[in-house]
Amino acid sequence: LRGMYCVSPCQQPQVRLLGSGPLLKEAMAAADLLEGIFSVRTEVWSVTSFSELARDGIASERARRLQQSGGEPWVTSQLADCTAPVIAVSDYVRAVPESIRAYVPARYVTLGTDGFGRSDTRASLRDFFEVDAKWIAYTALCEVYASSKTAAEMRAIAARLDLDVDKPLALTI
Repeated sequence: LRGMYCVSPCQQPQVRLLGSGPLLKEAMAAADLLEGIFSVRTEVWSVTSFSELARDGIASERARRLQQSGGEPWVTSQLADCTAPVIAVSDYVRAVPESIRAYVPARYVTLGTDGFGRSDTRASLRDFFEVDAKWIAYTALCEVYASSKTAAEMRAIAARLDLDVDKPLALTI
């Protein structure tokens, strides 16, 4: 009811995935890849409403400005216990998960379907917009390994996931 809940808790996660709507399944599959192949501890959250989380954050900010009791935003309180990077994925435009950026207390990366699809299947569409399990996992690994892997090592990881990192940016908005 508050906009998000943890569906796959993890002790001391190295990365957190926020999946919305049908892409929750992709986030869960990405967690399996991260844990199974790369031994990266992953926590998965279901976001039932980025809009509700954003409204809650706005209300909390207003209460703070007016010196009223309102507490911290729900998303902040839920993610405050660690600083693992957070990857949010939605089948809407990126602006939707971006609406809670101010309230996420960690490095935050958003993935979304910015534009119109040029694909004949959902799988192709998700690959095109880089929101399928493999792209989510790769994005998470980029954050987890940000300072410890070379560009060549990250290209090897992309190849292992069968990703074309040389394809054009799928930004059509």
